[in-house]
Amino acid sequence: MYAEYEISRYRSAELLRQAEHERLVRETLRRRRAARREAAACIAEGDTSQALDPEGEAHTGRPRRHRFLRPA
Repeated sequence: MYAEYEISRYRSAELLRQAEHERLVRETLRRRRAARREAAACIAEGDTSQALDPEGEAHTGRPRRHRFLRPA
């Protein structure tokens, strides 16, 4: 009798966690889309200073590939 109740509580808690996770994912995607639209609007207006956020840049300053071939 109690086992069914515990299983029901566990399942309910799991569904709530899953729904919260899905809400967070949707919110994150919505914010990313909004940021992309805002950046595209800034570029379209010709104002690239706001479109290229220094904190959001992925550039590290190091070369992507080795300058010289390395021996195997």
